[in-house]
Amino acid sequence: MWNKRSEGDPRQAGPAPPEALEPARAVRPAEPSGQVAVLGRSVVVKGDIHSQQDLTIEGEVQGTVEAVGHRLTIGPNGNLQTKGVKAREVIVMGRMRGSVEATEKVYIRKDAQLVGDVHTAGIVIEDGGYFKGGIDIRKEVPPADQ
Repeated sequence: MWNKRSEGDPRQAGPAPPEALEPARAVRPAEPSGQVAVLGRSVVVKGDIHSQQDLTIEGEVQGTVEAVGHRLTIGPNGNLQTKGVKAREVIVMGRMRGSVEATEKVYIRKDAQLVGDVHTAGIVIEDGGYFKGGIDIRKEVPPADQ
């Protein structure tokens, strides 16, 4: 027959050893890959943002955004009014007004709006996406041999 006490019922056990009460210490890198900072729907920011990781904006931002070397995403509910954005990659799913400088690519998704000039190596505008502004496609030119 089954006996609870012989199975180690936690209610019948003595106090836990001290090492079991200490929090686990995991070694984490200074900047975990795959981490994204998110500004939620109810967040309103008036000022400049400098991010050292990927950033998603679901709320309202008025000011410049710099995520150099990282991805900036304007979510479906996001609204960005800016003088300028600098990032590796910019994905617009909501509304954005202002200039964009992306080292790799700019994506304007279905139902998104981007009004402003774009400087990038590549751009994708999905059917249904709205864009008004100028596009400057920049390609890296290899240094001349000497």
